[in-house]
Amino acid sequence: MELAFSKNKISFKKELSPLDRFVLKFVKMLKKHKIDYVIISGYIAILFGRSRETEDVDFFIEEMPFSKFQEFWNDLVKEFDCLNAADAKDAYENYLKEKLAIRFALKNTFIPNCEIKFPKTKYNNYSLINKVEVLLNSNKLNTSEIELQIAFKLKLGSEKDFEDARHLYKVFKEHLDIDLLKSHIKELMVQKEAERILWKNY
Repeated sequence: MELAFSKNKISFKKELSPLDRFVLKFVKMLKKHKIDYVIISGYIAILFGRSRETEDVDFFIEEMPFSKFQEFWNDLVKEFDCLNAADAKDAYENYLKEKLAIRFALKNTFIPNCEIKFPKTKYNNYSLINKVEVLLNSNKLNTSEIELQIAFKLKLGSEKDFEDARHLYKVFKEHLDIDLLKSHIKELMVQKEAERILWKNY
């Protein structure tokens, strides 16, 4: 997989997996309704070549008035089922406004599914503001800043998360802003994890 880089942009080509196609289909709906978003967590490592399974793809989406969300919902449920909310009002008031996630899967399926929520913390907002544009076979996706993604995977702390962090560091090593990465690592207090998972291995 050959990656091309420019400022805050990554482009590459690969054979799309069913998961990639699912994500692109969901992103198309977000774009149609002009909803700002960023993809975070495990799918990013998978997108860039890590071989592992995942059942969900995590998104932060911009906060919006109910009227805009209602239009998005009405269009989305033509092709997707919401797995944990009964209707748009329930999803908006009892999940999104409470900073909880709602999940969508294609009609009559459960996995994979997309988990969407409004930003809750300063790092959630940082992810949405400082996203990276990925051009996948000419399809545009917004993903979390790679440096932040690596640090957060170290913070999450499971072996799966450590492997995600290690994979992203290996793939992007020559293009990372190391000072920025170290800053995130310090703020998230995962220096020991970084030493063990990143620096000693590479």
